[in-house]
Amino acid sequence: MTVERFLPTDEAAALLELVRDIRVAELDPRAAEAEERSEFPREVFRLLGKTGILGLPYPTRYGGAEQPYEVYLQVLEELAASWLTVALGVSVHTLSCHPVANFGSADQQERFLPDMLGGELLGAYALSEPDSGSDAAALVTRAHRDGQGYSISGTKAWITHAGQADYVNVMARTGPEGPAGISCFLVPGDAAGLTAAEPERKMGMTASPTAQLRLEEVSVGEDRRIGAEGQGFAVAMAALDAGRLGIAACAVGLAQAALDAAVAYAGTRRQFGRPIAAFQGVSFQLADMATAVASARALMLQAARTKDAGRPFGTVAAMAKLHATDVAMQVTTDAVQILGGAGYTRDFPVERYFREAKVLQIVEGTNQIQRLVIGRALTSGAS
Repeated sequence: MTVERFLPTDEAAALLELVRDIRVAELDPRAAEAEERSEFPREVFRLLGKTGILGLPYPTRYGGAEQPYEVYLQVLEELAASWLTVALGVSVHTLSCHPVANFGSADQQERFLPDMLGGELLGAYALSEPDSGSDAAALVTRAHRDGQGYSISGTKAWITHAGQADYVNVMARTGPEGPAGISCFLVPGDAAGLTAAEPERKMGMTASPTAQLRLEEVSVGEDRRIGAEGQGFAVAMAALDAGRLGIAACAVGLAQAALDAAVAYAGTRRQFGRPIAAFQGVSFQLADMATAVASARALMLQAARTKDAGRPFGTVAAMAKLHATDVAMQVTTDAVQILGGAGYTRDFPVERYFREAKVLQIVEGTNQIQRLVIGRALTSGAS
């Protein structure tokens, strides 16, 4: 199914064509085998960096492309329709640039952003811990002041790109319990005392490494603290609002891929003398899937345009993340059902899409947390 794009400029249209060319040449032929072997495609991210895709929403003065989120999210959607590991990796990397780009000093931006956006460096974002996932403000990783700056010790959990990242945004406690005691630090990936555990054995996205990060008296200078002491929780939440839009885009792309696979199969698989798409039970299911994907895309783009307009977008970002990831789970489930026994085998991609969709309902705030955010926004004025 051809997705009709509404792009604001000819430059944006050319960018989408470039992404489609990269999909065909670099991603489509490799995704299934790399996932089967759990091989992280580090060179793909270097390629994306050289073509400007790792810095799309950031200023051109630092090597970014200064594209609106409306365009950036459609790029992520295209990537996710081919290989979720790559799309989610781009989203996480973009998230990892957010603290410096939006809260860093002018000196920090000049020093760090060009390499972050250029493709040679890959980022990670370390907020969650073994005992503080959704309750992020309860983190216990601590940064003590020492003579040179700070010494950080603790354990971070569920970190995408752990062991691969060249730098990590680490949220650590510099003050009392609660949100006001958290600060943000930019830690080099090769810092002494920073180690990655064995990757988690996941049901999907096996080519994307996810692991704990352990920090044992990791020394960082004061010039690597992003924002003021105690501002880290605000930095983290602002980054996650933007990051949730990236997850929504990944979900839309994955759902579109599952829909396309189901439509193609239903048009060629014959039973009782005709394609199964000719049966109302299948055609109605495909219609519901297509409508759900279209609605998720529309809400995602509404959230992007709200952000691009400079208006508060946290609530609509939570809505987009919630709806798009629930749609991805339902559409991939339906795609497996339409393919029947074939859908349950690895000979067809919908089995992989189904396994991958589940994580999108969990990362960057579970969908229960999204409902909490939305509900609070709706009832904040209630007595």
